[in-house]
Amino acid sequence: HLARQPEITQVTMSAEGDMLVALMTPQGDKGEFLAVGVMDLNKPQEGWKVMPSNERMRFVSASALKGGRLFIVGQQHWTGNAGMCGLEGGTRGNTSTFVTKVYFSDKELRRTEEPLKKGGARGSEQLEFCREITTSAGVASTLPLDPDNILLRRANDDFTQTDLYRVNVRNGRATRVGEAEDGFYDSRRGIYLTRNSLERLDGVWTFKIEIRNPDTGAFEKHDKLFANADNRKSINIAGWDEEAKKFYVVTDQFSDKEQVWMYDPRTREFDNEPAFAHPKFEASGVLLGDKPGNYNKLLGFVYNGVVPTIFFVDPEMASIDKSLRNAFPGQEVSIIDYNEDLSRILFSTESAAHPPTYYVLMNKARTVKIGSERPWIDPSTLADTNLVYYDARDGLSIPAFLTLPAGWKKGDPKLPAIVLPHGGPWARDFGGWDSSGWIAFLTSRGFAVLQPQYRGSDGFGEKLWKAGDAQWGLAMQDDKDDGAKWLVSEGIAQAERIAIFGYSYGGFAAMAATVRENGPFRCAIAGAGVSNLARLGNTWSTNRVQRAFQGKTVKGMDPMDEVKKANIPILIYHGDSDVRVPLYHSTDFHAALQKEGKKSELVVIPKMQHSLPWWPDHHRKSLRAIEKFLAEDCGFNSPVTG
Repeated sequence: HLARQPEITQVTMSAEGDMLVALMTPQGDKGEFLAVGVMDLNKPQEGWKVMPSNERMRFVSASALKGGRLFIVGQQHWTGNAGMCGLEGGTRGNTSTFVTKVYFSDKELRRTEEPLKKGGARGSEQLEFCREITTSAGVASTLPLDPDNILLRRANDDFTQTDLYRVNVRNGRATRVGEAEDGFYDSRRGIYLTRNSLERLDGVWTFKIEIRNPDTGAFEKHDKLFANADNRKSINIAGWDEEAKKFYVVTDQFSDKEQVWMYDPRTREFDNEPAFAHPKFEASGVLLGDKPGNYNKLLGFVYNGVVPTIFFVDPEMASIDKSLRNAFPGQEVSIIDYNEDLSRILFSTESAAHPPTYYVLMNKARTVKIGSERPWIDPSTLADTNLVYYDARDGLSIPAFLTLPAGWKKGDPKLPAIVLPHGGPWARDFGGWDSSGWIAFLTSRGFAVLQPQYRGSDGFGEKLWKAGDAQWGLAMQDDKDDGAKWLVSEGIAQAERIAIFGYSYGGFAAMAATVRENGPFRCAIAGAGVSNLARLGNTWSTNRVQRAFQGKTVKGMDPMDEVKKANIPILIYHGDSDVRVPLYHSTDFHAALQKEGKKSELVVIPKMQHSLPWWPDHHRKSLRAIEKFLAEDCGFNSPVTG
């Protein structure tokens, strides 16, 4: 149920509202390969036109554009010498990784071409190859006022930043217009209104935003839009108010959490009050109209609550949003796209118990179901996720997401439990459907799952975020231990039946728990974890911004130095095509534990990369290993599995 490919996913609608594009499991396939599907909304009775992928080239994303065109990203596995391409994990020699291809196609799926190999986007054969194994290409802007062009992004020549290309959707011609990091791009005029740069000022790396003077065209410094790596205040241009001639700026300069402020480049001042602020959660941006009729009109503010949420200020969109939420109580409703006159609105619904389902609202009156990602899952077998808070041992309040087995209530027999820290660590969890499948997998087997937003997580304010600096395996690890103790104090978990499971940084946390004395965990599961902070520091990110802002915070207890203290069994699994956290982090830690006579199991998964999307066989191998380990090595036979 969780390993197979979704029945349908990533549904998007063309700007004109006449075409849907999605990835889907084609008829007759057992959920191994996704196909690109196109539906003509003017002729829905004709169903989906489908272009399947295969073992050699798998489609990983697709999106509708305009003019009957669509954008597709595919990946194929590749093994060879990629050292000259500067992969993030510092991989050298023979490397197992993925080549990424980007395509345009038409709504008939008859003509498919690679737009970034035309015109100004083409480089040497070696350069093109390196781009294909390091790229994160995608649509940067649909340029709603331009009937012929869109903006695409992908890695630049030295792979440290992202180039922008204006691409003609009719003929596929690509012209480089700058770098995505250059600043805010005004698609009405086709120019950058701001310019970003990173410089060392007085020995400190400083992030600067400069603004184009409308009279001279020159970029000018604005001191209030500077941020240095030491104070790590965030400043991001989120949009441009054409009428007020002010910028929407997302910043935490004036509060613990990010808010949306208006900045006037003429007076060089912020407004006296934020345009939008949430008392509990961080603002993340603004939603502006992207159709010719409402171009750049403020529709709402976006904040990262339990799930990413839009607070609509446009009356018509607010009314539509409210009516859809009333129609789907208990689920999160997300408006994905709409056409010019709002006669067709694409939206989705989901919750932790309900896999995403896609609909089109026709003429604001009739809802047409397009499909569900996993219709074979019965929501009654799962439960929703709740945001809770607990106190760490030093008094810091830690947010966490708690998901319990369906039907369990306080007073029922205590549960086996999993503490599941997220990766990053500069990241956070959300409470909707878990695309990894881990939450549904574990709770359906009778486990309580706690996802602590430990210190070092972002999205919950500057205080919590910065409290994790240089605390890997130290105070950051205390927060996971304290979360386990909270589960016991709340009458949810049995103290002797708690495990820790994490991936990437979460895998580091699981490895750290293995060598941590007097910890609360019976066993640990580490997916693609970092085991060696010293080696990580030597290869820390090819991105100079990340090195400047985050690199110096990656310090603390190094699990590889503490293997003699290992005192609980650990399952380690890792993909052999992971170039972000190279496989040696897992193999070296496993070998060191084995040498010391400690209990460690290693599962290497062929052709698995670091991040989603993973293939069905990747999920099957990892989930089966996890289930077996929990039952046999941890002794956690759950109420469901016996």
